[in-house]
Amino acid sequence: MAKAKSLYSCTECGGQTSKWQGQCPHCTAWNTLVETVAEAVPSTSTNRYNALAANGKLQRLSEVEAAEVPRQSTGIAEFDRVLGGGMVEGAVTLIGGDPGIGKSTLLLQALCHLSVSKNVIYVSGEESAQQIALRAKRLALDASAVQLFAEIQLERILATLAAEKPEVAVIDSIQTVYSEALQSAPGSVAQVRECAAQLTRFAKQSGTAVVLVGHVTKEGALAGPRVLEHIVDTVLYFEGDSNSSFRLIRAFKNRFGAVNELGVFAMTEKGLREVSNPSALFLSHHGQEVAGSCVMVTQEGTRPLLVEIQALVDEAHAPNPRRLSVGLEQNRLAMLLAVLHRHAGIACFDLDVFVNAVGGVKITEPAADLAVLLAIVSSLKNKPLPGKLVVFGEIGLAGEIRPIQRGQERLKEAAKLGFTHAVIPKGNKPKHNIEGMEIVAVERLEEAVAYCRG
Repeated sequence: MAKAKSLYSCTECGGQTSKWQGQCPHCTAWNTLVETVAEAVPSTSTNRYNALAANGKLQRLSEVEAAEVPRQSTGIAEFDRVLGGGMVEGAVTLIGGDPGIGKSTLLLQALCHLSVSKNVIYVSGEESAQQIALRAKRLALDASAVQLFAEIQLERILATLAAEKPEVAVIDSIQTVYSEALQSAPGSVAQVRECAAQLTRFAKQSGTAVVLVGHVTKEGALAGPRVLEHIVDTVLYFEGDSNSSFRLIRAFKNRFGAVNELGVFAMTEKGLREVSNPSALFLSHHGQEVAGSCVMVTQEGTRPLLVEIQALVDEAHAPNPRRLSVGLEQNRLAMLLAVLHRHAGIACFDLDVFVNAVGGVKITEPAADLAVLLAIVSSLKNKPLPGKLVVFGEIGLAGEIRPIQRGQERLKEAAKLGFTHAVIPKGNKPKHNIEGMEIVAVERLEEAVAYCRG
């Protein structure tokens, strides 16, 4: 019997090579090549990645009629926000997250809402029909119109979807589905790539909105080949701390809406509940003003959120002082401390500095720079910042405070929540005063530090 030929596939990009190497020759990632059995590519999968190519025709872009894409509301406003307004006909959405964080719960709630007026199918490859029915009963959901199909073979799933013609289909999860055309086990690079491509092809041809549930690795990235994220239309990440009841859904890719949108939920006994005022989650309620606390306004997609930045500066008891940040980039913290020393004359080189974004939110935009440094100065001097103060602004290496996008919207959100003072970049100063808010526009870091010192 002939020995099966082996290939080495990259878990990041899906590229293949005949010999093992430490670095993938396609995407240059290290230690990502895994041994797989060489698969005979079925003839039916030719050009499977571009379902529209067979019916395409050459035309001028100016002749193409641009129209708004109709959307289907899931009945969950926060979920609709992240999707860009709702589900789109023929769109493929990939949602990933840690085990037990609530992916299946959210999708079951959405399908129960959609089943009132739509034909929906829930394909389960991880749980039995009895387990899903028990969850629906526990959550007190009306799942009488939701069709359930417990299957992991791709060909049977596609045949059922083609026969039933649902408007929305959920595949839970893509790592458990396998195709008989391939010999490798479910979850392998080849299986995930082929199954996702076939389901995407079906979605584009039939108009069914398909939602794929994906596993994540221990680093938090979606498991499987990186090409999986390129195939689908929308990529969502479910974030949250197992010790907290709050859950965040963040969009990292969306062909039908804005990216970096954020949906906020609270996990309860009756499932995931929407949080209408997420800024309240990220603000601590102190009985009195405390040192080391500063409130900033961050922009998550189209939504401004108020987040409290807390800093603790303490005497170092080791030769190397610690620089620790939670929810903020640690390398940026080191850079900001150098700017604080150089341009404001405040040194922290012999002190431990700890910075935390309250509520478990992750802030990636540089608009948090000014709030971080003012919180550090407040903790170092043990002097609270003025009450009802909100701060935002990017700090450059030369000590200048640069304007950021959508400053007007951030100020209006802060004023709506009762904040009366703001320290902002001069470039973001509004042309007209905002009622009930005193705005201080600064150009240099030393001006902001002098204002907060009083």
